[in-house]
Amino acid sequence: MTMPRNTKTGRAVPFSIALVAAALTGLGFARPVHAQEDVAAFFKDKQLKMVVGSAAGDGYDLNARMLIRHLVNHIPGKPSIVIQNQPGAASVSMTNALYNGAPRDGTVMGAAINGMTTAPLVTPEIVKFDLSKLIWVGSTNRDIQITYVWHTAPVKTPQDLLTTELLVGATSAGTTHVDYPVVARALLGLKFKLVSGYPGTGPVHIAIERGEVQGFGANGWLALKALKSDWLAENKVRIVMQYGMERSPQFPDVPAIGELLKTEEDRQAIEMMVTRLQFGRPFFLPPDVPAARVEALRRAFDATMKDPAYLAEAEKAKLDVAPMKGEEIGPLVAKVLATPPAVVARVRAALSEGAKK
Repeated sequence: MTMPRNTKTGRAVPFSIALVAAALTGLGFARPVHAQEDVAAFFKDKQLKMVVGSAAGDGYDLNARMLIRHLVNHIPGKPSIVIQNQPGAASVSMTNALYNGAPRDGTVMGAAINGMTTAPLVTPEIVKFDLSKLIWVGSTNRDIQITYVWHTAPVKTPQDLLTTELLVGATSAGTTHVDYPVVARALLGLKFKLVSGYPGTGPVHIAIERGEVQGFGANGWLALKALKSDWLAENKVRIVMQYGMERSPQFPDVPAIGELLKTEEDRQAIEMMVTRLQFGRPFFLPPDVPAARVEALRRAFDATMKDPAYLAEAEKAKLDVAPMKGEEIGPLVAKVLATPPAVVARVRAALSEGAKK
């Protein structure tokens, strides 16, 4: 029997070594394919669930529903996905539930309001999850938060808010609807008067039309554009201010709240609040999901962000797409969690003080 030879040296190689080498080479090439087959087999015929931490019909909900219609086409095995809404405490209730009770196998995903990402700092008493252990799938877009008012409201500039009270609608604490105007009132003296407790963005818009409130102290530009494009076309609302340290190129003529800051302490506090906007509209998994499934879901998300059908639907719905990969969100989490305690204490004090007025 002729023994195999080393192609470089010409020397004979024992059959045992040759067989082991061949086996290892075969396994090395087969592993990625095998892992992909395992993921596809796992997801095939499964019904996945996405839990949205906000009310049905608002901007986050519409965004999530649009995403899943196309995401399923890029997940190996092409499972189905259903939506469940679990609003409450700015997505903290939903995140608590997923972190502590959802299967950790890739079949349940959360869609959170970006205020959830600062909840461990500002409302730690209600948080039952470790933000650093959540697994981020990606974010579809980063939003600009704005103050907008009905066209008959007396407020036209941020300076007007220093002397004129503005009645604004809101949902619940932890959302930008509440937190941003409350902190602006406590730190900068802007005369926002909140009417909170509305179940979602849509009911606040109805209240604005009815004259129950005069506008939104803070809400997403994407939500306004997607839900009330007719208001914009007919000049029924006026954008008074944007929440950012500087003006966005999208709104070069609208003053930024950063322009009103007079002290370094105020700057640090407002910067902490607006940092969460960088998370945009994030999607996450609970901890301990197998790495191959995490990778598959992240790449499916990335593929969806480039899917012509998804982009066409987003354009029709007036939802901007400015995605962030899941791997990019981790550093933002680390930045939030590294906020100096003195800054956190100042923000918490402002939220507490503002909530009493």
